[in-house]
Amino acid sequence: MRPIVIFGAGSIVGDAHLPAYRKGGFPVAGLYDPDRGKAEALAQEWGIRAFATQDEALSVDEAIFDLATPPAAHAKLLRGLPVGAFALIQKPMGSDLAAATEILGLCRQRDIHAAVNFQLRFAPMMLALNDAVAKGLLGDVVDFDAHLAVATPWGLWPFLKGLPRIEIAMHSIHYLDFVRSLLGNPIGVHAKTIGHPNHEVAQTRTAAILDYGEQVRCLLSINHDHDFGRKFQACEFRICGTKGAAYIKLGVNLDYPKGEPDELWLKLDGGQDWVQVPLEGTWFPDAFLNRMANLQRFASGEDNHLIGSVDDAWQTMALVEAAYQSSAQPATPVCQLPEGQE
Repeated sequence: MRPIVIFGAGSIVGDAHLPAYRKGGFPVAGLYDPDRGKAEALAQEWGIRAFATQDEALSVDEAIFDLATPPAAHAKLLRGLPVGAFALIQKPMGSDLAAATEILGLCRQRDIHAAVNFQLRFAPMMLALNDAVAKGLLGDVVDFDAHLAVATPWGLWPFLKGLPRIEIAMHSIHYLDFVRSLLGNPIGVHAKTIGHPNHEVAQTRTAAILDYGEQVRCLLSINHDHDFGRKFQACEFRICGTKGAAYIKLGVNLDYPKGEPDELWLKLDGGQDWVQVPLEGTWFPDAFLNRMANLQRFASGEDNHLIGSVDDAWQTMALVEAAYQSSAQPATPVCQLPEGQE
């Protein structure tokens, strides 16, 4: 296995990347962050090296570079990676589609074999769901509902303050990417994303409909401000097919980052009741482990396909861009009753 060099020492590194790599037995050469104190504290906690400079981190031979950095930092780091390097880029793939296009061009120019960390595809519950769909257990998928009513602690990510794009670009992008992996690219999207008067984060609530034609209905209802106790909070997907259905609970978003157990339930054609599918592992940290495993195996030649490559991730970024463009457009006006008529 190749040694992993991590750029960034934010909460996601300590909550997900390092636990995943330790669990998977992946060697971590060390981490670098411009905030030396933060880097050294996290490195000491995990018993790894904190590189003193970026050049020192880049000098590790045969490394996989894990860019756990804000989107605005990705392109500059990619320019400094060795030609032909292997890299994992934290989502989103740049701040917008123009930045994603720049990143795609950089990876092609420098022959960087990069994937974007849309790791929801690799969560145990999603791998099991994909397997069920691939085997035809649900028939043809005709409905996809994502419903979130949670209280997200945005303060864990101070770099988000002041950014113009938050909810879709930083959170629901996972769901859009997963929908693409399951249903392919949609024809288009209708979306509205807004903030909340109780805080300053740019957007925390989103409603989106993905257009897959006349057979498939796909919608996302996302509310990060349901801060009224656990009782009626929810973080769930419902996927219905012509022969069966699936229910998924995404537990990590409930009391994040502690979370709750993930769940996958199936109701199959001819079955009397819903059946819970036993899962080995959870979204955090196992999806991060599985994401890195694919990249490690691709680097060694064991896997011939890099899942979520920058080419594929660009398509998710294009969907995100379309959602923001839709949100910025006025809605279809509702006809008003003419004056003098009731």
